[in-house]
Amino acid sequence: MVSGTPYYERFLERFPTVQDLAKASSQDVLRAWEGLGFYRRARNLHAAAEAIVERHAGEVPRDVAALEALPGIGPYTAGAIGSIAFGLRVPAIDGNATRVLSRLFRISDVISLPGKGRLLEIAKALVPADRPGIFNQAVMELGATVCTPASPECPVCPLEDLCIARREGIQEALPIRQRVRPSPVVPVVFGLVEDRDRVLLIRRPEPGLLGGLWALPGGERPRRSDDREALAQAIRTQAGLEARVGLRLGRVDHTFSHRRWSGTVYRCEILSDTRPSDAARWMSRREVRSVPMVSFHRKLLESIDA
Repeated sequence: MVSGTPYYERFLERFPTVQDLAKASSQDVLRAWEGLGFYRRARNLHAAAEAIVERHAGEVPRDVAALEALPGIGPYTAGAIGSIAFGLRVPAIDGNATRVLSRLFRISDVISLPGKGRLLEIAKALVPADRPGIFNQAVMELGATVCTPASPECPVCPLEDLCIARREGIQEALPIRQRVRPSPVVPVVFGLVEDRDRVLLIRRPEPGLLGGLWALPGGERPRRSDDREALAQAIRTQAGLEARVGLRLGRVDHTFSHRRWSGTVYRCEILSDTRPSDAARWMSRREVRSVPMVSFHRKLLESIDA
């Protein structure tokens, strides 16, 4: 598993204050975030910084309701910020805390339905007035390291004698969640179009998957379509250019939270000197390094240049 710490440190170095983040361009923010995925979080973080500057004079609000009113901040994040940063007596229930409390109090309702309300009421009652942030972090850490999803280490758990699920031998069956459907596999096709030291890129539309990032032309295609015909049509639509699709260059196999892309990248040749549309741009290798780009497309370009 790749550590997020280097990304965090680079992001803080680039945007050390809320004001710095608020005045940055969306392209700068996405470039600093590149490689982490979940790009909506980067856009929400940027929007939240702008809201903090506009509504709260650049100071992060010390009120849970005000925190939840910021873009991208829900109950868990507001609770974590409020309790850890400001010492507010509020719960912070992430997946790990959910698991601990579900087992400790034997909550057998589906967690996304009535069980979620029961968890919240229990968590509110448990959070102490003294150092609530430490308490919340301890519960989350317990879930991450001891009360794990599979094979929890109950004998070393400090709450073993209090855990109702452990007493009944059903700890591994809790919490109960709604059944998650498997992510669909979606066929994709992309094209690498080069002209000397330049490469043709398109900016993916917002909102949408990978919105705002620069990418090779192409994308998702109909299941029954031909790869090359679909790619030629995509280049025509996205860049306004006619292209000849050439040899296979590599495979695409990339998993998102809700779908998996599977397909092929082809080398392509533009058939005319027509300028690309506004959504597309010829970029030098130096320019490519400075813009936010779909991470596996960047890796492909770097492998070719190596």
